[in-house]
Amino acid sequence: MENWFVLAHPDKIDTPALLVYRDRVARNIDLMVKTAGDASRLIPHVKTHKMREVVEMQLDKGIRRFKCATIAEAEMLALAGASAVLVAYQLNGPKIDRYLELVGKYPRIVWSSIVDNIDSARALAGKAQQRNVHASVFLDIDSGMHRTGIPPEDALELARDIKSIKNLRLLGLHAYDGHIRDTDFATRTERAEAAMRPVRELARKMTAEGFDEPLIIAGGTPTFTVHAKHKDLWCSPGTCVFSDHGYGSQLKEQHFQPAVVLMTRVVSRPGPGLVTTDLGHKSVAAENPIDKRIFFLNLEGYEVVSQSEEHLVIRVPEGREPEIGAVLYGLPYHVCPSVALHDEAIIIVDGEEVDVWPVLARRRSIGV
Repeated sequence: MENWFVLAHPDKIDTPALLVYRDRVARNIDLMVKTAGDASRLIPHVKTHKMREVVEMQLDKGIRRFKCATIAEAEMLALAGASAVLVAYQLNGPKIDRYLELVGKYPRIVWSSIVDNIDSARALAGKAQQRNVHASVFLDIDSGMHRTGIPPEDALELARDIKSIKNLRLLGLHAYDGHIRDTDFATRTERAEAAMRPVRELARKMTAEGFDEPLIIAGGTPTFTVHAKHKDLWCSPGTCVFSDHGYGSQLKEQHFQPAVVLMTRVVSRPGPGLVTTDLGHKSVAAENPIDKRIFFLNLEGYEVVSQSEEHLVIRVPEGREPEIGAVLYGLPYHVCPSVALHDEAIIIVDGEEVDVWPVLARRRSIGV
């Protein structure tokens, strides 16, 4: 459908607005399950959508385990009915107390977090002991991104130390390869496979030493189609539930559909060949260069020339400037931080608004 994004009654929606096309989300979830081969191999990240309703859609498709980065996201998952929640962020300071409060409040959930050093492990264990609970952890492995994690060659010693700590239970290995996002699938595959080899060797050594066979959680959306081929891995894609123009234009072997559109209006025509819309920094992620923030679906031959907090200035061919009040629809290049700028999403089915979903976990705290 060429103009799938066009609304039947755009005049009823104020801008800038976050539009979520529910049927496309459903198809993306179906494709996630199909790619993994079985919903039980999925532990999708919720950072992209931060919405309880999307989690409920995934639960309806048989997905039970989820990954998150914040305590608010973890609580949102608990409220939605997730069976297992991995907080893929090393917990320190008050986050430990907030996390353990969730563990106590929702005992039916299998909770876990990640650690990459003994001090953080001991801090978590100490707080868990005070509450008379056990804390489950995955070793966070640095598989080349150099953001967090312990090198796989050093991780066996940490695993031994954790095994000796009361109130800690080691479940497996977490290996996020977010640095691997080559457009060429063969190159991406080669790099992802190479990054996983030392992780698998670590798992083999752990098993040989008497550890329970470690679960391995691997990758994100770019390497999902690589790791999905290996049945010993759990896959944790996130962005693909909504997709965006960034990954959509890079990951050609994947067929996830863009399911989020940012709707904006022309508010000024400051000069010949110039139009200004209300899509500023506070409505679309602005970490990319100016030409890699929004891709307009119903505007041709344009160039984004500047952006401020509440304005986006676009150059178009003279004589073809959209009228004041004209509605433009755009795909964000990076959907995750774009969604997090909005309090709510307007849900679209067949061009009509059917619901409004709160972006619940954009908050730093919900109840805990």
